[in-house]
Amino acid sequence: MIAKRAILIFLGAASVSVGLEIFLVPNNIIDGGVVGISIISKYLTGLPLGLFLTLLNLPFLFIGYKSIGKTFALSTLYGVLVMSAGTTLLHPVEPLTMDPLLAAVFGGIIVGIGVGLVIRAGGSLDGTEIVAILLYKRSPFSVGQIVMFFNFFILGSAGFVFGWDRAMYSLIAYYIAFKMIDIVMAGFDESKSVWIISDKYRELGDALLDRLGRGVTYLRGEGAYTGDDKQVIFCVITRLEEAKLKAIVEEIDSGAFLAVGNIHDVMGGQFKKKDIH
Repeated sequence: MIAKRAILIFLGAASVSVGLEIFLVPNNIIDGGVVGISIISKYLTGLPLGLFLTLLNLPFLFIGYKSIGKTFALSTLYGVLVMSAGTTLLHPVEPLTMDPLLAAVFGGIIVGIGVGLVIRAGGSLDGTEIVAILLYKRSPFSVGQIVMFFNFFILGSAGFVFGWDRAMYSLIAYYIAFKMIDIVMAGFDESKSVWIISDKYRELGDALLDRLGRGVTYLRGEGAYTGDDKQVIFCVITRLEEAKLKAIVEEIDSGAFLAVGNIHDVMGGQFKKKDIH
């Protein structure tokens, strides 16, 4: 488990290094958070990017150690050090493109994939996320809203340093990275939770097992308005199986209540696909 986490963090941090030094930094395009501040600091002082990535994250690492836990802090420290070393090693490498739009798109994709891998492994590469988690407990705003508030000023400052066109390219890169993080976190084969309320619950459950290959769980429920007993079917499927499940429900009981939600991780139990008929 520790080896797997270390490998994921290494791959993620190395990917971020590539996205920064091969695409974003040579084109004066920044990312959000500490990475964005570090890129601006590098431009203004001429000092190595890796130096700022490490020094600016250290205070947040201490806060994370005290408030979130030792494992998280050590994982984050490892990721930050790999990212900092990677940017130093890649700095002499020629960028693949000097087209700012291409740099923003591909840099955002690579950075987003890298950050997503690190987060999935239980670490972080940006201290502002740690602050956002702490402020979330004491404010009415979500973690995402707090991070966005920080990044609004960081990305906006790129306009004064690099020019407003680069600030707009930075917004493109940030948005793409943000979406790629979601994709990596959820996985391309995203799982979905399914809740079905139907009087034909037994027939529906057998059909889902036989025709979809997914096990189901029957839960007891009660209608709040009528007080009638209800049987609820719970099932976990993949994104690709959603259309077929809806077709099965429509065929057997078109009046059934059906709710489908996204879930990021499935652990334990018997989430294995059985043979279908």
